[in-house]
This record gives sequence, structure tokens and C-alpha cells, in this order.
Amino acid sequence: MVTASIGDDRFFARTGPYPLAVVAEAARGAAPPVDLTLHSIAPLQTASPHDVSFLDNRRYATALEKTRAGAVILHPDMQSRLPSTAAAIITMEPYAAWARVAALFHPTAPVTPGVHPSAIVAEGASVDPTAEIGPLAVIERDAEIGQRCRIGPQAFIGRGVVIGPDCRIGAHASLSHALLGARVYVYPGARIGQEGFGFAATQAGFLTVPQLGRVILEDDVEVGANTTVDRGSTQDTIIGAGSRLDNLVQIGHNVVLGRNCVVVAQTGISGSTEIGDFVQLGGQVGVAGHLRIGRGARIGAQAGVIADVPAGAAMWGTPADHKVTTLRQMATLRRLAQKRSER
Repeated sequence: MVTASIGDDRFFARTGPYPLAVVAEAARGAAPPVDLTLHSIAPLQTASPHDVSFLDNRRYATALEKTRAGAVILHPDMQSRLPSTAAAIITMEPYAAWARVAALFHPTAPVTPGVHPSAIVAEGASVDPTAEIGPLAVIERDAEIGQRCRIGPQAFIGRGVVIGPDCRIGAHASLSHALLGARVYVYPGARIGQEGFGFAATQAGFLTVPQLGRVILEDDVEVGANTTVDRGSTQDTIIGAGSRLDNLVQIGHNVVLGRNCVVVAQTGISGSTEIGDFVQLGGQVGVAGHLRIGRGARIGAQAGVIADVPAGAAMWGTPADHKVTTLRQMATLRRLAQKRSER
């Protein structure tokens, strides 16, 4: 296997080098007035004197002490452990600063305005002239594509879908019955707006219930690869502004997800559940339908949520319970099992 440096030029745009002052400004941090030029970014363990690195986790303090980086983004509490050979870029939020610096050296590729000759844009569709429509993309009639959007190869934009400015729709993604705000990222293979899982049981079998709602993706939402967001049945499915859905997430019909929520991979949220702002759902969490999860709640990985969750609660386990209660139960079971084995 060939080992490549961070930000392989075959895949990522690269800019620079930059003076330390410019990097510190991008990080929104403070740096000493030294004459230092930085060429790239790198982890603490492999950084050279021409690289900028960062520390956000105290577990890597030893790596900080041994780093050869020219500059390191870090919290003021860790500055004393920085080698004298490195310049400190001080910030209260090192990871956010690192994100900004990484984007400085490796910016997102700019949109190339125009419609690829192989794309199909139906009569009556509205495509802003600053948008980029990729190969074999399909845009149906009455769809609206906003300014500076990028529609990836073989993406499908259904009839009447509205996509706001500066959105990115990945390859093979499909959108129907959906309204998107600004700066929404839908990653490759995601499915937005398909029918929800709704049917009536009759003596003759199952009868499909028409799904007549929409999907609303508010500003700055990100929808991960191969994630599915069902349209509503009698009301809209809503993903609140700034929320992040990981890859392989399932959002059922009529779900209302608040602002700045995080939903980690393989989580499933059943229909008509309401989730407050700033909620975090760990990987493989299962949420039953028609529940309410309060603002700021945190649900641990693989938890099964079958009842309402109060605001600010930390829940674990199946069925999900308060974190402290679950840990006590686990400890009690462990002690009982140990006593039994000692008999």
C-alpha cells in the first residue's frame, strides 16, 4: 500500500504557503510575531517544521511534547507542554480552529457554472446560471436550482423540488417532494423525500397509505451518504437548521428534528417523533415512533428509546434509561454473575 501525506494532491485542492499570522487569523487565534511560513497541515506525530498541527485531546499530550511541527493550534492550558521549537496558536476552541485552518490550506473546489451536455434538464425547470449540473444528472420540470449550487453526476432532482443557494448534491443522490434551504449538503447516494413506511392492515392484506407531506431541510443541514429521509404522510418531515445526519441514517415520516442535532450512523428514528434542539443520538440508536426527546438530550450508542426523554437527559441501554441508572444495573449484574461463578 502506498502511504500518502495528508491532503493528497490527487484528491484535494491545495493552497499556500502562508505566513504564521495569516494562519492564526484563519484560526481566530493568537500567535507570537515570529517570521514563520507554513506550507501544509499534519498530525502532531508526523508534522515537520513547515507544518501546522493541533491538539484538542489531552490524551495526545505526549505527542505534543515530541512534535516537530512549526506551529500548533492548542488551548492555553496546554501551552506549557509545547516544545520551544514550535509556535503556539492559542484559542479556546482548538478543533474549530483546526477546521478553519484545514479549509484554508484545502478549500472546497469552486463550482464550475454550466450544464453538462449529458444532463437532462426538463422544460420548466429553473437552473441559476451560476450553478453546476454534472454529467447524467436529471432535473425534472418545476424544480428550482439556486445560485452556486453543485448537482453531482447522476443525481436526480424531482418535480417541484426547490434547492436554495450554495447547496451540494452528491453523485447518485435523489431528491423528491423536498425544499432545501441554503448551504445544504446531501452526500452521495442519499435518498430524500421517498414515501414513508405507511400502510393500513385489512383482512385482504396491507393497504398503502398515501404519503402527502414533504421534506424540509433547513439551512446548513448535512445529510450523509446513503441516508434516507422519508417525506411526511399528513405533515412535513423537518430537519432543523445546522443539524448533521451521518451516513446510513433512517428518518421516518413526520419526524421533526430540531436545530443543531447530531445523528450518528445506523440510527433509525420512527415516524412522528419530535426531537428538540441540540440533541445527540449515538450510533445504532433506535427510536420508537410518536415520542418526544427534549432539548439537549444525549442518547448513547445502541440505545433503544421507547419512551419520552426529558430535556438534558443522558440515556443509555435497551430500553434506554438514565445513564447513571444503566451503569448501576450493569455493575449489579456483573457482581451477581461473579458471585454465581464463585459458588
